[in-house]
Amino acid sequence: MPKRPWWYLNLVGVLGGLLMALLSLTPSLLPRPALLQGAVSGLSFAVGYAVGVGLSILVMRFTPWRPTESTQRRVWIGIFVFVIFTASGVGVLALSWQNQVRELVDMPPIDVVHSGLFLVGALPAGVLGLLIGRGLRTLYRLITRRTGRVLSVLITAAAAGVTVALLGTVVLFGMDRIYAASNAAAEDGVSEPASAYRSAGPDSAIAWDDLGRHGAAFIAGGPSAREITDLTGVQALDPVRVYAGLASAPTAEERAALAVSELERTGGFDRDYLVVATATGSGWLEPQSMDAVEYLHAGNTAIVSMQYAYTPSWVSFVFDPDAPVAAARVLFEAVERHVREMPEQDRPRLLSYGLSLGAHGSQSTFSDLADLRARTDGALFVGSPNATPLWRELQAERDPASPVWLPVLNDGREVRWFGQNSDFGALPGPWDTPRVAYMQHATDPVTWLGPELLWAAPEWLKPGERGADVSPSMHWIPVVTALQVVIDMLMGESVPATHGHNYGNLVVNGWRAISDDAGLDETALARVQSEIESYADVQPFGGP
Repeated sequence: MPKRPWWYLNLVGVLGGLLMALLSLTPSLLPRPALLQGAVSGLSFAVGYAVGVGLSILVMRFTPWRPTESTQRRVWIGIFVFVIFTASGVGVLALSWQNQVRELVDMPPIDVVHSGLFLVGALPAGVLGLLIGRGLRTLYRLITRRTGRVLSVLITAAAAGVTVALLGTVVLFGMDRIYAASNAAAEDGVSEPASAYRSAGPDSAIAWDDLGRHGAAFIAGGPSAREITDLTGVQALDPVRVYAGLASAPTAEERAALAVSELERTGGFDRDYLVVATATGSGWLEPQSMDAVEYLHAGNTAIVSMQYAYTPSWVSFVFDPDAPVAAARVLFEAVERHVREMPEQDRPRLLSYGLSLGAHGSQSTFSDLADLRARTDGALFVGSPNATPLWRELQAERDPASPVWLPVLNDGREVRWFGQNSDFGALPGPWDTPRVAYMQHATDPVTWLGPELLWAAPEWLKPGERGADVSPSMHWIPVVTALQVVIDMLMGESVPATHGHNYGNLVVNGWRAISDDAGLDETALARVQSEIESYADVQPFGGP
């Protein structure tokens, strides 16, 4: 058999690659930039090509059928004609799908100029995937010449696994170094506090340099008593903010003890509201959520949190999923012990809060809804991850007549879900205290990305369950939809509030729902809402 040229492509592999690339263009929850979509399509082609080659080998191995050269030539001509005559049509359709998704999430349309960026992303990604596959094939053939076929398959598979592991290790090490460096110092313009009501302030046992990038931003940020009074017209206190960074103490238990000590020093236990907030993977606390509760309660608040990692939430969840759970549990239990030792009439109202991976950690502190309501005076969970056991349990118990993205459980007597500000007050029945509130969007990939998406159609895409901002052109495709939602996670905060993983417009009403306010009138509440919504949608470096 003559040696094939280096540019040779397997016919079945090309067909599989084209099919996967076309499927990758179908819409998902959120818009995808043309460059990113190109990279996804290029990698999809490479994966489809590998699957096609595998099927081709199996057919050739176990059946006598062999395509003739003329048959292969006709198929190649058919592929060429198909690509030439449908490329523009497919491009127009893909652009139409993306603009449909963009319209549904209140973003402006894009035009055909972005197609160039698609090719810039697609070609390198596709070629890289093919080169990796070709390298493994070459390795397999070299080993086969010296050993048996079965042994060569095992060695090649092991080599592929080692390669992936090494690449993963290199990437992880590189990311760790990047985020460690980012965490080391406060951002420009963020200065050490002079307030005794803040960690790292006068007489604090926590050093400013130990807070980390996001801890420093949290401690230095937020409104003062004067700013709260100016906005609301209500006489205010300076809010208490306590935070222990990774460098503040060597273990989670020691950081939690340090945080409790700081609450004592700052008078945090004497405030009316004490919020135990679990940070995201990078140690970030969303300014909109934190500032909102301080404005609403005229600064008569204390917020306590601590860092458990410095990488983005998705990195922390993949490589150390137990960290947020352990940190949240240790901190809450330490604060809870101190509160329970206080005279009942002097205790602050204890609130639990978490956003994204922080919501996963906070919820995992409690065994079930009854335990949560028995140990807190209210809870606010924002953009809960799909893997959170308590969230999954409550979702499964919802009233079947309610949609999965806006559930109703027991007529909303204990827990309620909100996706828009218009949802507050939508349920007419009583909401008993302590109250539990979930902020949840139909287009939030963090909430809807679960392992079942690989092999089963999700409820949120079924008729009657689809949210109003979910594209009607999105349909479940095995494996493909799961990969698309993974990509959507990268874009979760890139869309306006009311969509995706962006909840800044809801937090004022969320806090009011579980804790009321300091008697603010409607005009003052409107000013607080306007102030919180005016915050720039700037996410932390690398994601929350």
